[in-house]
Amino acid sequence: MFELAKQRLEPVFKHIVVDEEVVERLSIAKRSIIASIPVRMDNGELRIFTGYRVQYDDTRGPTKGGIRYHPRVNLDEVTSLSFWMTVKCAIAGLPFGGAKGGITVNPKELSNLELERLSRGYIRAFSDVIGEDQDIPAPDVYTNATIMGWMANEYAVLNRRQVPSMITGKPLHLGGSEGRESATGLGALFVLNEYATRHDWLRSETTVAVQGFGNVGYHFARLAQAQGYRVVAVSDSKGAIYSPTGLNIEDVYRYKHREHQLASVYCEGSVCQLLEFDILTNDELLELNVDVLVLAALENQITQLNAEHIQAKTVLEIANGPVTPPADEILQENGTVIIPDVLANSGGVIVSYFEWVQNKAGFYWSKEEVEKRLKEKISREAKTVFDQAKTYDCSIRTAAYIHGIERLAGAIDQTGNRQYFAKSRQAESS
Repeated sequence: MFELAKQRLEPVFKHIVVDEEVVERLSIAKRSIIASIPVRMDNGELRIFTGYRVQYDDTRGPTKGGIRYHPRVNLDEVTSLSFWMTVKCAIAGLPFGGAKGGITVNPKELSNLELERLSRGYIRAFSDVIGEDQDIPAPDVYTNATIMGWMANEYAVLNRRQVPSMITGKPLHLGGSEGRESATGLGALFVLNEYATRHDWLRSETTVAVQGFGNVGYHFARLAQAQGYRVVAVSDSKGAIYSPTGLNIEDVYRYKHREHQLASVYCEGSVCQLLEFDILTNDELLELNVDVLVLAALENQITQLNAEHIQAKTVLEIANGPVTPPADEILQENGTVIIPDVLANSGGVIVSYFEWVQNKAGFYWSKEEVEKRLKEKISREAKTVFDQAKTYDCSIRTAAYIHGIERLAGAIDQTGNRQYFAKSRQAESS
């Protein structure tokens, strides 16, 4: 997976020239740590879990990146995600480098008490290498505000002082930021709006299918529908539902949490009426003929095996790495436009940055203020990326990487490179 991630850089260097030391620095992570996390289970058994933290590059500032709990978490995956975070923070213009962490575990198999012990154990294992000015974690797949709160508390116990800025995505009353929960979905919508405006889309006629109906996918779908887009399909890990006339996203979400299944419904209070809809597989959702296919699940959802069957005119990547590089080429050849993850899902890390700033200042903003600042920042970077795609006559993904790599290259060069030191040596000898 990491080798695939690095392939994203190849087309970038066809358009811009950077010092070879930049390429070398960005080809390998600065620090990779694996730790054993012992947890006493509710039945008295001791289980050892494996935890990871990769700090990829900190040239532009302390590293930043989420912690995910998933059975497939491994060093290769975490390294790839930390690489993407490095580029993403640069694209967003944040004073951060990139990091990522995780534990190989199925959290659905743990009780809440076991989950708390595991989360606190992660902080004990990595407390020496994280911190407000060193490496700031955040939520990711199957982690949430509650888990971040446990981790912040454990860090405070170990350090004998409150350090709320050491982690973001915390509960609101424990130093979290207004607007953080919906930030990734809202940021992606701001990026899509910028693209739609440039291409004169009529929102009421723009059909959207959303793969992934967790926190990010739900908030995107809810907000997109509220702004006039026609959301016709959503999916979770069990399958998908489709209605060409559109779904009532809020009602679908409430029904799913009450009945543990997806259905097209219309609800008044606690009473829900089933509407007509089709049941699809996740693969069938991906192949729907819609204007926008939103990928908000996991990585590697569109590959060489299914890329030829994708009919969507535009793919919006909110998940990390949902389209593989070979699939990317197939989609581009077929005329599908991809709005890449390193731009589209940066709303989460932008508002995490806002939370970090608020924690450090001890001054907190309203939700309206957070969302206003998010819109200004992510829309500005999206405009720059879309402009660069025209300037360099390249894909939006390549333009986004060019934007980020130019910032990273500038920071790396300004620490001194071979050319700089060679000139210095020549000046001394003369």
